Amino acid sequence: MEKDLDQIDRKILTELQRDATLPIATLADKVGLSQTPCWKRVQKLEAAGIITNRVALVDPRKVGLGLTVLCEIEAMNHTPAWRDKFMAVVASFPEVVEVLRLGGLSDYMLRVVVPDMTAYDAFYQRLTDGVELKGVRSRFVMEVVHRKLALPLGR
Repeated sequence: MEKDLDQIDRKILTELQRDATLPIATLADKVGLSQTPCWKRVQKLEAAGIITNRVALVDPRKVGLGLTVLCEIEAMNHTPAWRDKFMAVVASFPEVVEVLRLGGLSDYMLRVVVPDMTAYDAFYQRLTDGVELKGVRSRFVMEVVHRKLALPLGR
């Protein structure tokens, strides 16, 4: 589907990344379509799995989640059994908001959001109790200087 995206699809995606609550009439106006064709395109993008979700972004500090930790993981081994256990353990932690598989020295990067250092220590203990790891390095985010969640779709 990616190569089938035309300029209007890209405009729709760009607008929805800015504000997923836009009424279809407003979205259609912004991208230069009438409502029915615009709605059909949105449905097509959802059916193709290009639009995967619509969410509200929440300021973590304003809900008591003041510490973000980037947690680098070195796998104990690279067997399917270990990977399955690791993913099951990680998936059980609500404080893990992102899991990235990496190339290089570390195998995985977890983005962990917790209230404070005490909560992170408790998470760390549960993680290391839950799955055998070769190494864990924690990097504590002091400030988010720039964050862009929208993908650069303009061409």
